[in-house]
Amino acid sequence: MKTADPALVIAVARSWLGTPYHDQASLRGVGCDCLGLARGVWREVIGPEPFPIPPYSRDWGETGPREVLAEGARRMMPEITPADAPPGALVLFRIMPRAIAKHVGILTGPDTFLHAYERLGVIEEPLTPTWARKIAFAFLFPAL
Repeated sequence: MKTADPALVIAVARSWLGTPYHDQASLRGVGCDCLGLARGVWREVIGPEPFPIPPYSRDWGETGPREVLAEGARRMMPEITPADAPPGALVLFRIMPRAIAKHVGILTGPDTFLHAYERLGVIEEPLTPTWARKIAFAFLFPAL
C-alpha cells in the first residue's frame, strides 16, 4: 500500500495547533480530542472517513480483551513497528500499564509529536522517553 507524504501529514496536523480540547469532537479551530485530531488529519489528507466512529470512553486506564483503536486503524492503515515509526506516523499510546491503547498522536519529528490533550488542546511537544515508552502501536497514513 502506498503511503501519504509525511510532510503533508505533518503540515496538516500542525494546522490544528491551538484547537481547543473537546471530547469526541473533530473540528479544526473549534474543538477535538486526540482521536478527533487524527480523524481531521485523515479527512484533509485522504478524504472522507471510511466508517463512523462510535462513542468511546475517555478512561485511559480502561482494560479489556480488545485493542479497539488499533483494530480500527489496521482496517485502513499499514501498521509498522513503533521503533520504526517515522515523522508523519500515527502512534497509539498505552497510558496505563496493562490498559488498552487509548491516546493518539502524530509524530512530527524524530523527537516530537502532536496530540490533543485535555485542558491544553492541540499541542506539539517533545517525545520524551516517558512518552516514547508508552507507544504501543504505529501506523502510516495511506495515499489516495
